[in-house]
Amino acid sequence: MKVKVFKIRLPEEFLYQDQEMLDRFLESHEIIKVETAFVHDENYWSVVLYFEELRIKEPSNTVKETKTAKYSLEDDTLNYDEEKILNALKLWRSEKAKEQNLPSYFIATNKELMSVAKYKPVKKEELLEIKGFGKHKIENYGEEILEILENI
Repeated sequence: MKVKVFKIRLPEEFLYQDQEMLDRFLESHEIIKVETAFVHDENYWSVVLYFEELRIKEPSNTVKETKTAKYSLEDDTLNYDEEKILNALKLWRSEKAKEQNLPSYFIATNKELMSVAKYKPVKKEELLEIKGFGKHKIENYGEEILEILENI
């Protein structure tokens, strides 16, 4: 198991850049444990990730066999029903983040929630087909996400 520390600065000129860096890291690693702390003096989140590598770098001249492609939203256009789902998912994520004292993107990124709204899974196994949803995220939040989809 490896450890990586991220600093998520809250001023807008840094926030999106820091979140993008964290998102890229989360996409390529299996997160085992997360610890967060808010540093009041400097106004940033300290994020400690315990992880395992998912991707192994291979020489650029080799062709690697692709895994089954995961569903990922290609364009940001949602219809009315999908917008309703997305808004409900964002509200749930916000409440869950407050409850767990985590930044909301730790629960799920906007793109992941949009993909859920578009794909509309009905079983936990189908959540696995959405990019960004791994075993841990599904174990922690899968039931609640499916319940939201079922009730909208």
